[in-house]
Amino acid sequence: MKVLYAIQGTGNGHLSRAKHIIPILERKNIELDLLVSGIQADIQIPYEIKYRFKGLSFIFGKKGGVDVWKTYLKANTKRIQNEIKSLPVQNYDLVINDFEPISAWACKLAQVPCISFSHQAAVLSSKVPKPKKKDLLGRFILQKYAPASKQFGLHFQSFDETIFTPIIRSDIRNATVENGKHYTVYLPSYSDKKIMKFLSKIEQVTWQVFSKHNKTAVIAKNVSIQPITNKDFVKSMASSMGVLCGAGFETPAEALFLKKKLLVIPMKGQYEQQCNAAALKQMGVPVLKALKLKHLDKVKKWVNTNERIAVDYPEITEEIIDLLLSPYSITSPKDCAV
Repeated sequence: MKVLYAIQGTGNGHLSRAKHIIPILERKNIELDLLVSGIQADIQIPYEIKYRFKGLSFIFGKKGGVDVWKTYLKANTKRIQNEIKSLPVQNYDLVINDFEPISAWACKLAQVPCISFSHQAAVLSSKVPKPKKKDLLGRFILQKYAPASKQFGLHFQSFDETIFTPIIRSDIRNATVENGKHYTVYLPSYSDKKIMKFLSKIEQVTWQVFSKHNKTAVIAKNVSIQPITNKDFVKSMASSMGVLCGAGFETPAEALFLKKKLLVIPMKGQYEQQCNAAALKQMGVPVLKALKLKHLDKVKKWVNTNERIAVDYPEITEEIIDLLLSPYSITSPKDCAV
């Protein structure tokens, strides 16, 4: 059986999960190739990448959302079309797709089975919590971005039979956990200047900020800003008092697994993160609308509480992979979602 595992390279979560999944796939009786598309990740995976594309990346802004103009400039539609046409998906029996658009659309055009295995697949389920304010355009983009024959999802809770609890990578599962005196911060859609200005007003707290915008370490008062490395980020989070981050998927899931206090700020105009925030809020996690001074008291209140959300995230990755590779999962390509 020849399998292509296609991974989204925008952000760090998809690649972090792939580092955990690839060794399991390699143990199976299959011929495996890897594809990565996107330009916004800060980490690399130590495996041979057969196909690497620029793909379609959402560019993080510095005011709490996606930089629409930069995203538009990077979205060279002719290049994307050429990448789709150049990918020989017909050479594979199955494509496992983690929200990766080039392989997804190549499969749709060539009628090759494509299984979506991603958090985004779960977000689209009607059984998953949604924000009160509807975002028809955001949902439409999520539906069309990476179409698939069948959907298997990951979420903070198992909301449906094809939605599983998060894959927690071994770096996190094996981390030494303690409650230190600092808080770990990862808010890639905000500028370092804005984060520092806000957090420095909560003087009794030490903040360790991991930045997508700064390549050198900076310390000012009670706030330190450093570039992202996997080792340093895991160490900081595992030894923190709590985690302040965006409403993505991997970082909040890992913070919950580590039994850390969690406060999330969903990105503006990002439907997936608004859905995540709705799910986390339902679980009892506090949600902040934006990093603005009018919300400073809410952050101070969170710092002064010790409320932690109990979760159970067992190691079931191999069972999920076996399911994905089973004949049950490979449906007719004519069933491909539009």
